[in-house]
Amino acid sequence: MKIVTIIGARPQFIKAAVLSRVILQTPNVTEVLVHTGQHYDANMSDVFFNEMEIPHPQYHFNIQSKFHGEMTGLMMIEIEKVVLKENSDWILVYGDTNSTLAGALIASKLHIKLAHVEAGLRSFNTKMPEEINRILTDRISNILFCPTDNAVKNLEDEGYRNFTDKKIIKTGDIMLDASLFYAEKDFEMSYKLPKKFALCTVHRAENTDNEENLKIIFQSLDRISENCPIVLPLHPRTKSKLESINPNYIEEFNNISFLPPFSYFEMLWCLKNCEFVITDSGGLQKEAYFFKKKCLTLRDQTEWVELVIGGYNFLSIINEDKILENLGILEKAKPNFKSSLYGNGNTAELILEELINYSK
Repeated sequence: MKIVTIIGARPQFIKAAVLSRVILQTPNVTEVLVHTGQHYDANMSDVFFNEMEIPHPQYHFNIQSKFHGEMTGLMMIEIEKVVLKENSDWILVYGDTNSTLAGALIASKLHIKLAHVEAGLRSFNTKMPEEINRILTDRISNILFCPTDNAVKNLEDEGYRNFTDKKIIKTGDIMLDASLFYAEKDFEMSYKLPKKFALCTVHRAENTDNEENLKIIFQSLDRISENCPIVLPLHPRTKSKLESINPNYIEEFNNISFLPPFSYFEMLWCLKNCEFVITDSGGLQKEAYFFKKKCLTLRDQTEWVELVIGGYNFLSIINEDKILENLGILEKAKPNFKSSLYGNGNTAELILEELINYSK
């Protein structure tokens, strides 16, 4: 069995690392790893393959940041060439990026079986490109690997049980596999950070491309940092937008440690050692939970509703008073981290077993 795996963004490198390790240990299964180049910063891309000790992609398109349509179209052109050349049995995609959608559409056009890892997630905000990507990818997938009960329910509510050519499987979350495995690795942080700090990331387009939102976020972070210093690895897009608004942001926000994008191990170290997390990232909301840290999410909706219901994650609209108010609620919360929302850390094995059985 041959699997063509499409990746292009930081979280996908991490997820692929877990499954690729299992594939390498399995006879009669080969993987062709295709990197679209959607994330092109070396510290957000190449370093992951070195750190995680997995083979570098056999194909790298280097399709860097462009408008959504152009990026997706260029990816489709290149992915089609690879798939026709490799004569694969499966195309496997992760999550909800443009790389995900491009791989899914090629699978559909060429009548190749499609597997979607992280299927069934819904924010119910169709203004988010990620929401459209995940809905379309689910619709044309043959196997839908769902991380949670809620993801399964979303698909059932949308009528997926009526499709005879689709299989819905609850696997748990593959990011939990990665966190458990790589957290055991010895690692020392090279940056000198405060003993007590909050970990923060800001990268979503609805926050970075909206100047007013970005100003409000950093005004709020500045006030929060007066009581708890903030460590903030800057996404390249966020850095560019921030520099255009306020060239002196580093001096002005002097309780915020602005750092280059973190490697995965640097992020794990900060998750282990931080007081809490502030983010607009979907993945980091879960990783905060994995490391028993409460999270303030700078969005008014999330795909990971179970974290909100359980009192681990607190959403906030982009309003300074609301952000500070929700942080106050977070600080008083005492959630039970003994729960097991995302499986047992064997998601990769379950995924590969289902792919093999489906092909028989």
